[in-house]
Amino acid sequence: MTTNFILAPILMHMLTAIMLLFFWQRVQAQKVISIIGNSVAFLMCIRLFNLTMEHGHLVLQVGNWQAPFGITFVSDTLSAVMVLLTAIVSLGVGIYSTAGINVSRIKFGYFFIYHFLIMGLLGSFLTGDIFNLYVWFEVVIISSFILLTVGGKKMQMEGAIKYVTMNMLASVIFLTAIGILYGITGSLNIADLAGKVAAIENRGLVTVTSLLFFVGFGIKSSVFPLYFWLPSSYHTPPSAIAAIFGGLLTKMGVYALFRVFTVIFQPDYFTLVLFSVIAILTMFTGALGTINKRNIRRILSYLIVCHIGYLIAGLGLYTELAFAGVVFYLIHDVIVKSNVFMITGVLFKIRETVDMQRLGGLYKDYPKLSFVIAIVLFSLVGIPPLSGFWPKILLFQEAFKDGQFIMLGALIFASFVTLYVIARLWAEIFWKDSPKPLTEEIDHFAPFSLSGKIALVLPIVALAGVSLFIGLNANAIMEVSNRAAHEMMNPTVYINAVLGTNK
Repeated sequence: MTTNFILAPILMHMLTAIMLLFFWQRVQAQKVISIIGNSVAFLMCIRLFNLTMEHGHLVLQVGNWQAPFGITFVSDTLSAVMVLLTAIVSLGVGIYSTAGINVSRIKFGYFFIYHFLIMGLLGSFLTGDIFNLYVWFEVVIISSFILLTVGGKKMQMEGAIKYVTMNMLASVIFLTAIGILYGITGSLNIADLAGKVAAIENRGLVTVTSLLFFVGFGIKSSVFPLYFWLPSSYHTPPSAIAAIFGGLLTKMGVYALFRVFTVIFQPDYFTLVLFSVIAILTMFTGALGTINKRNIRRILSYLIVCHIGYLIAGLGLYTELAFAGVVFYLIHDVIVKSNVFMITGVLFKIRETVDMQRLGGLYKDYPKLSFVIAIVLFSLVGIPPLSGFWPKILLFQEAFKDGQFIMLGALIFASFVTLYVIARLWAEIFWKDSPKPLTEEIDHFAPFSLSGKIALVLPIVALAGVSLFIGLNANAIMEVSNRAAHEMMNPTVYINAVLGTNK
């Protein structure tokens, strides 16, 4: 019964999406159903996380077909963490969407597609089958493409075309890699593939296949040099959609990289060097891309690229402590990145612009909101003792210990650029005077109803509280991160749990 609970959050979002079909033109009913569905799924994800922490690996063989012949779902520490993060963000963004998404988009099926997107993310994190990982990825891509284009504005369409083109290319490469892998092993079960790949004598073919997976997942994660689609598309949709994209979608690719390169493939020296080089270049290009930008959401889009480099750096270091740093950084980054995009939405509601040159005076006009935003921005920078500080220290330590001084320099450079960019953003938006006296024409937040303001601000405050909790309870987060890292460095636990079920 415990293992059957793995499917509960996925089924809850699917059921919510189906229920929304019956209320297609009833906007208020859709909002209520979506919030209820997100809330119930959130509680289910908490329960699944607790069960995983209590029992270790949870494995469900669908239809009682024993692995590797059937469809497998697995919840280990890493996937349980990602599921919980997805639940937190989806609930927050779901509430935010009730006021942040206009009526016309809701009538076009926004909430319906939104729940299918979350369902696809949860399926990606819980599947134990490499082909089903591809299927869940496609569910996410189709849903995200629709969300990008809802509203049909020219800028949205341009961003969506770039987004879907690169992600379809990634999917083709991913599917090609799966075909080769199935051809040389005859299996698609992730745990079963580990032993069969290790037994293949042609190591060159194995390396090439693994690199195809890296390219496919790397495009989805927006690593160098195929990252350009992200800054070109993530600034175009409404902030609620950008929050899900910025917080979770790129992390889905990172999760897949760590799953594949810890269970199926054991990287050789050449592959690890390649990971390190890509990580360094990703950090540099992402950091440099922020410096001359004035649009807040473009800046944040480049920061996503830059900080993905931190995560790939952990893969290049390939030590247990580096993996712990990566998991900790994932926990921090998913929450903070989702929150900063929601914040840009509130800034847009207040001034109807996200151009820093046309903003100012926010601290004077909204001191309490500015204080909450400061917590989020300082967490993003990694000011001690906030959430972004601790995982960076782990990655710095491991890069120095491993003698990878160029990577260490890149990590420090990216951190200082992030500090500079966020400090400039704070000075321009909050500390400098408003470009013109505050009038009703530029304070567009005032006419919002109380419920609308609560729906926009409450998720930001809640996620800021989560960020504070992560930073001030670093020991507890570190315990979970260490457990996930230990499991990744010792994949036999995962393999035995899947292949040994019901034996």
